[in-house]
Amino acid sequence: MSESKLNFPTEIVDLPSKGLIYSKDHPLRSGKVEMKYMTAKEEDILTNQNFIEKGIVLDKLLESLTLHKFNIKDIHTGDKNAIFIAARVLGYGSDYKFTYGGKEYEIDLSTIENKPFDSDSLTDEGYGVFEMPSNGTKVEFKHLLESDIEAVSKEVLGLSKLSKGSVPEITTKLKYQIMSVNGDKNRNEIRNYVDNFLLARDSRAFRNYIKDVSPDVDLNFTTDDGSEIQIPITVNFFWPDL
Repeated sequence: MSESKLNFPTEIVDLPSKGLIYSKDHPLRSGKVEMKYMTAKEEDILTNQNFIEKGIVLDKLLESLTLHKFNIKDIHTGDKNAIFIAARVLGYGSDYKFTYGGKEYEIDLSTIENKPFDSDSLTDEGYGVFEMPSNGTKVEFKHLLESDIEAVSKEVLGLSKLSKGSVPEITTKLKYQIMSVNGDKNRNEIRNYVDNFLLARDSRAFRNYIKDVSPDVDLNFTTDDGSEIQIPITVNFFWPDL
């Protein structure tokens, strides 16, 4: 029997970002993604040793499950987490067991919700706005997609090969995040600001703010000893019998 005759079920997943951080022509701009239920084909993907060794197995899974076709790197990690949780629930059910500190815990994945995301604070371009606490400098910033994070990592790696001292990981990422300084969008001026004028206390406040407001699902979990941890999403996340 052909797959086209099976009336294959799909589900609509609401993205934590509501789609507003993407360009207006991006397939995820609607804030929703249609995905199919996991099949034996996806289990083949999850056990593909080549994908596992290259660290791309979860990306390949995402490509196979989503009916909205887009560059798999052009997605925010928080939205990706929402899709993975939905895939796990649809594929194997909502009961998820994991081990932390030598103890096994169980959680109902269907109870995990998207974090509140203040879309009213975004510009028309989907940028956030932050005012530096020490001097009121106002910056617009983008919520980095996985393609941006990959570009940052490559640049940092290149700089580390050239430098015998410290690697400018923080400033490199900031230069990708900040899109304007007091309305000035000139990239050279932004780089100059980050390198020479951004105070350490402002940098930390800014980075903490981005962490707090970034779209994501609420993966926080409190263990029996009161520790706050993040529910792990790895390849084993999709194998409930392991």
